Amino acid sequence: MAEPPAPARTVIENCAVATVDATGTEHASGHVVVSGHLIESVGPGPAPAHLAGVTRRVDATGHLATPGLVNTHHHFYQWLTRGLARDSNLFDWLVALYPTWARIDEAMVYAAARGSLAMMVRGGVTTAMDHHYVFPRGAGDLLGAEIRAAREIGVRFSPTRGSMDRGESAGGLPPDFAVETTEAALLATEEAIDTHHDPSFASMLRIGVAPCSPFSVSTELLRESAALARRKGVRLHTHGSETVEEENFCKELFGMGPTDYFESTGWLGDDVWMAHCVHMSDADIDAFARTGTGVAHCPSSNARLGAGTARVPALLSAGVPVGLGVDGTASNESGELHTELRNALLVHRLAGGPGALDVRQALRLGTYGGAQVLGRAAETGSLEAGKLADLVLWKLDGLGHSTIADPVAALVLGAPAPVTLSLVGGRPVVENGRLVTADEDAIAREARAEARRLARIAADAG
Repeated sequence: MAEPPAPARTVIENCAVATVDATGTEHASGHVVVSGHLIESVGPGPAPAHLAGVTRRVDATGHLATPGLVNTHHHFYQWLTRGLARDSNLFDWLVALYPTWARIDEAMVYAAARGSLAMMVRGGVTTAMDHHYVFPRGAGDLLGAEIRAAREIGVRFSPTRGSMDRGESAGGLPPDFAVETTEAALLATEEAIDTHHDPSFASMLRIGVAPCSPFSVSTELLRESAALARRKGVRLHTHGSETVEEENFCKELFGMGPTDYFESTGWLGDDVWMAHCVHMSDADIDAFARTGTGVAHCPSSNARLGAGTARVPALLSAGVPVGLGVDGTASNESGELHTELRNALLVHRLAGGPGALDVRQALRLGTYGGAQVLGRAAETGSLEAGKLADLVLWKLDGLGHSTIADPVAALVLGAPAPVTLSLVGGRPVVENGRLVTADEDAIAREARAEARRLARIAADAG
């Protein structure tokens, strides 16, 4: 019997390597061998000689190899409404923008998703998520539009089917015409899971269940969504403890703070992660640690809205899984995750002093921490044999970084580093700072046209 053909291999060598594994293994000059869609080996020095089936060999001198970045919170549709409500807190910002967001349609969401994804992927993101919760009647297949955009760009994707059923007349923030009925939201969420969710190893598409927030969702929808997610075996996501106003809202309406309210509705657990978690007491942190509930930390968005600084060092010390999130680009106009590494470090040192967070902790938040939060730490988030070949080569020998001797410090503290190569499952998605799977200029033109169309529609409805 003939021997099976040797697997196609990509060899990357002569670069610094930060594996972000359990012990933080690093190599000043090392290699990564990719076989098919998996990492075959990682180690110091050049790759083993005489490997069969090598189809590409990359001399990565002057670069740092890291796991691909993992984004744990976003709202793609907001790509079309950047730069608005610039001086508002969260509640005022939402009230100002909900009427515009309630006019989105499928073409707009597709263009916004392409813009959001292109910006992140070009900056080193290999696993993205989105929390989409605005579903105007007759708007088309909005979740499907995002999924199509992610498939075309080639990124690993964890969209969550969000929902809102508490409109203004029920004491919520969204206008009544922007919300669904409880029954309709649950039915649509179950249909999204049945249609799209792929739980397999190396899956490119995992669906989550994501009612929006305590101030836009009924208690019934929260409880029933948690039951649905657990019946289907998918993860749960929502916003939590983002602002003082949210805390006051929960105490006034439910007689308890957000964490206690979430626990009372079944929304703490190791299959749950929440965005922001800025205003948390020691008891709240203990509850997250006890239940394994994760956190998507969004430092730039929290700063943009003046929401406060999450207690990330305390969360990490307690053993809470924490990843980084861009958040929607109406509250983080840059739309990039790699800048959040630096911003996370700086805001926590501002709040807690120079020992609050170090550069390697910041990198871990953006890689392995994110994979933990999304339930994919066994597959991605670190450079280890047998894991998915989701990795990034950062160019650090140019003007912005060449005099910083520590490559991880250069990546986190320096200017945004160019991405020379980014692989998702072994397939290139970025080469020399540009997407190879889509036309960036066309994406920008189409997003601009859809943003202008949305603005006209909102003004006419206005």
